[in-house]
Amino acid sequence: MTESIEKQLSELGIDGDFFSSSCPNLQKNLSILSPDQIKLGKMMVEMGQTHLFSHWSQPGSDDDQEKISFFDQVNKLDTSYPGGLASYIQNARRLLADSKEGKNPFDGFTPSVPSGEILTFGDENFVKFEEAGIKEVRNAAFVLVAGGLGERLGYNGIKVALPSETTTGTCFLQHYIESILALQEASCRLAQGQSEVPIPLVIMTSDDTNARTLDLLESNSFFGMKPDQVKLLKQEKVACLDDNDARLAVDPVNKYRIQTKPHGHGDVHSLLYSSGLLNTWHDAGLKWVLFFQDTNGLLFRAIPSALGVSSTKEYHVNSLAVPRKAKEAIGGITKLTHADGRTMVINVEYNQLDPLLRATGHPEGDVNSETGYSPFPGNINQLILNLGPYMEELTRTQGAIPEFVNPKYKDSSKTSFKSSTRLECMMQDYPKSLSPSARVGFTVMDAWLAYAPVKNNPEDAAKVPKGNPYHSATSGEMFIYRANSLILKKAGVKVADPVTATFNGQEVEVWPRITWKPKWAMTFAEVRSKVSGNCSISQNSTMAIKGRNVFVEDLSLDGALIVNAVDNAEVKVVGPVHNKGWLLERVDHKDTSIPEEIRIRGFRFNKVDQLELNYNEPGKFSNST
Repeated sequence: MTESIEKQLSELGIDGDFFSSSCPNLQKNLSILSPDQIKLGKMMVEMGQTHLFSHWSQPGSDDDQEKISFFDQVNKLDTSYPGGLASYIQNARRLLADSKEGKNPFDGFTPSVPSGEILTFGDENFVKFEEAGIKEVRNAAFVLVAGGLGERLGYNGIKVALPSETTTGTCFLQHYIESILALQEASCRLAQGQSEVPIPLVIMTSDDTNARTLDLLESNSFFGMKPDQVKLLKQEKVACLDDNDARLAVDPVNKYRIQTKPHGHGDVHSLLYSSGLLNTWHDAGLKWVLFFQDTNGLLFRAIPSALGVSSTKEYHVNSLAVPRKAKEAIGGITKLTHADGRTMVINVEYNQLDPLLRATGHPEGDVNSETGYSPFPGNINQLILNLGPYMEELTRTQGAIPEFVNPKYKDSSKTSFKSSTRLECMMQDYPKSLSPSARVGFTVMDAWLAYAPVKNNPEDAAKVPKGNPYHSATSGEMFIYRANSLILKKAGVKVADPVTATFNGQEVEVWPRITWKPKWAMTFAEVRSKVSGNCSISQNSTMAIKGRNVFVEDLSLDGALIVNAVDNAEVKVVGPVHNKGWLLERVDHKDTSIPEEIRIRGFRFNKVDQLELNYNEPGKFSNST
């Protein structure tokens, strides 16, 4: 060892023989490393990771840059994890030991049904909560978890670029932003005289989605938002683990890299904590943070009333939920009480809930009640958090969320893995670390109103047992039409019953293809104020309302009607509209001549005939004049 290296180690408080005895290959290369990299090397050796250096050659060879890059990666892994890489390795060893022993994370806990609010769409209570939510939303920030690609759906783009429905072709991200802008405007109207306050939107991205998300926003002028209203926070990956000792896995492609995989959407909490945005929002007087995921075209139908519940009940945590059938493949919101008195209200995955119930005095397990549904409501991974208590908790935990590990063992000895694993965390596990005094509740509303996730490709969806939700692009779009039809029906419109059809091997209800821009109506009260008289819509009809002040009166629609109107145009749509309309045509999801975003649905529109009404100037108009 050279004199300069000995001096450097001494200044860093490292014994001169530390590396020579523990990791000679690293010692040979200390001369090419900076002091900070040497300290990282010491930490790696102390954490039992000397195998990562076993192949390192003498300094001066052509791989020196690879060695520097290795430490750049280690530094990123260290700084992006709460507590650093040493904490990650320690947590991994603890969780891997629990996994090997078969330790039950719910050992000692007894499940029970938590308290929450169950809403019925359109009744007086629902309307009251919607109004309360609209008033409160000016004090909210929205967080979209969008780190995934659409490969699982049979779509090669980012998931938020996928059209939520093909009547208008509006992609998920556009729909979300237009919904937030509509809430922003509606809240301003109720705030009487106060200026419109921009509602912040944060999007958590990943290496896979960050550049493409930014491009989607920039190429579409942020879909009407101010550019500084939107912030992208990129999630980093975590190190893979090769064995029960939490030895980090070498990348199979490059021996100077550590293999990494995604950590899970629970990272959104640590990213918000480290970004400083929570403090900015708090200083600006915000009270709520609303979390949502990337491909549920109905979720904003639920947000006004759910936020109203949070505000009225003063919940610290409010999980949006839908009724779930017993044993349905969706987690259940559950209160857990430990023998030592600890309690928590959390999501328990469906495959854990049934055995937990059976083990705690409920021999039948997860069964439906007299309502026809399980008493444990289904978690749909949309959270509303009270900002003050949220900041206090993240300050305590540094943004860390309880993790889990799911190694695939080679055999029953559980001594080796089939492939590397990693620690994971989930956004909805935030309440696990809260004190029993935290006000944790849920809001249940009908699945038809709030839940239309797009998660499965056509092949997987076609294998779903009949009667269970497909969660595909096909069902996701048809659910949007069903929800809009039922909302109009509740508002007094005579909407024809659906017919049954099969697309991509999935039997679905086909309702009239009804869509409207969020600025037309975000609440049921708004819908009721914009339809009047004796209105009817036939089953084979298509209607798209793209304007704020469009009023539907005594409309009899049998065909296709498209209404485009600028904000200052007040338009009355009346009378009979009859034409050949838009026909639904089946397409083969294997036909590569058809765009991916169409063929994964199994249908497309043949726009045979339509009435298109365009109002590009301010004023009062009617299609009858």
